[in-house]
Amino acid sequence: MTTNSQNAGNRNSIQTAEGAQTARAAQDDRSMVLVVGGTGKTGRRVADRLAARGRTVRIGSRAADVPFDWNDETTWEAALEGVGAAYLTYYPDLAFPGAVESVGAFARLAARRGVAKLVLLSGRGEEAAEAGEKVVMEAGARWTVVRCAWFDQNFSESFFLDPVRAGELALPVGDAVEPFVDADDIADVVVAALTEDGHDGEVYELTGPRLLSYADVAAELSRATGREVRFVPVSVEEYRAVLAREGLPGDFAELFSMILDGRNAHTADGVRRALGREPRDFADFAREAAAAGVWEV
Repeated sequence: MTTNSQNAGNRNSIQTAEGAQTARAAQDDRSMVLVVGGTGKTGRRVADRLAARGRTVRIGSRAADVPFDWNDETTWEAALEGVGAAYLTYYPDLAFPGAVESVGAFARLAARRGVAKLVLLSGRGEEAAEAGEKVVMEAGARWTVVRCAWFDQNFSESFFLDPVRAGELALPVGDAVEPFVDADDIADVVVAALTEDGHDGEVYELTGPRLLSYADVAAELSRATGREVRFVPVSVEEYRAVLAREGLPGDFAELFSMILDGRNAHTADGVRRALGREPRDFADFAREAAAAGVWEV
């Protein structure tokens, strides 16, 4: 009996040690990538590309199996468990009030919990967002920042989808121009920064290959869809009222000021520097989206 008890005790000790070793190994395995906003325009593209490369992905959203909520810090620890790299997007925008504080606190926590690499989605020309970039740069992990122009996919997946379907883009932008960037290009750059060497400490400014006014955009959409899409200039106040009716933050109207003052009226080479190729043109995006039936009514 004594011998059997000792053997049982030895087996229990071995099992306990093996269990602890397995737990430590799981904690040390940092191959998982957290994609905050993993159901959004860029986030889901990043998640799909990472999965195609065989990487384990955790979607950071309130509805995920492991919930993540920027407004609930009690969700952050679990979301970071086993994570070695993270893509950070802040909704509705990094320039919005409270974003810097939340992003900074999360980035510092991530670094303390062993996350080695952070990639941050930022807004091109958004001075308020630069403070958010700074707190990520100083968090203690390796970092890459992607500063992006307005997305092509805003016209097919988001704010401007219904107006395009209705045939009228009524926006407070006048004849200002913007080098719209494709979300697929953004995702390619983000995935490269998360999985490849040579991108640490880089600020990539991502744009499309040419400047377009919203009248130009309407013309491209008209050609792609085969029906008229008109651009109608309105005031910021009028557009704020539209946002209110649609239940969107009125502060979105202020983002148009960055187009109106010309600060972003130039292209940049971020896609080329990060990927070694040219960015996708808006006309190509419009043709493919139209062929997929996105704007059918």
